[in-house]
Amino acid sequence: MADYPHDIYTEPEPDPHTLSNLGPLTGLAGIWTSATGHDVAPKEDGPETEAYIEHAEFQPIDAQTNGPQIFYGLRYHVRIVKPDEVESFHDQVGYWLWEAATGTVIQTLTIPRGQAVMAMGHAAPDAKSFKLEAVRGAATNGILSNPFLEHAFKTLRYDISVTIHDNASWSYEQVTLLDVRGKPEPFRHTDRNTLHKIAEPTPNPTARAALAQLVAASTSA
Repeated sequence: MADYPHDIYTEPEPDPHTLSNLGPLTGLAGIWTSATGHDVAPKEDGPETEAYIEHAEFQPIDAQTNGPQIFYGLRYHVRIVKPDEVESFHDQVGYWLWEAATGTVIQTLTIPRGQAVMAMGHAAPDAKSFKLEAVRGAATNGILSNPFLEHAFKTLRYDISVTIHDNASWSYEQVTLLDVRGKPEPFRHTDRNTLHKIAEPTPNPTARAALAQLVAASTSA
């Protein structure tokens, strides 16, 4: 357990500029796309490999506090389609969070198949690659699924590795370990992609307010 202070109520005064405080998540801020996704999923007759097109938006949020704890983060939405199709193949929302005091990176994700995950890892503030994991039954980095998924495709663990590149792109490799009903061994459901930036992020609300105050002050001077 982290060495938390005795005072669990007093909150720090956060910096309004989230984009300057994201640590290893800095390179994820923005809007991204890619047509090179690669998915290997379980099917009755064996693994099925498919390509996918991904659109991802990662926007900074105002700093969040839990008493003395402070997170700077990104709200994200990922939408994936198969080539030449319109219907969503995968839809996912959540947050990427950075706690500088402990070097902790957190990803929360929710998908509309009735599943929620919180994965955790550690990284240096200037890290260009990091790994997170969630484990079935864990109290702090766990996995929750609806009754059918628990019955048929039970998720045992989730791992994601992220690498941020110098050319306005980043990559991920993701493994979801599944206990598929009727199969003798767990299945490694894998996804990987490299995304390229198509637009910059929008500053978080308190950063925009701080900028507006500066502009107003300079105008009235």
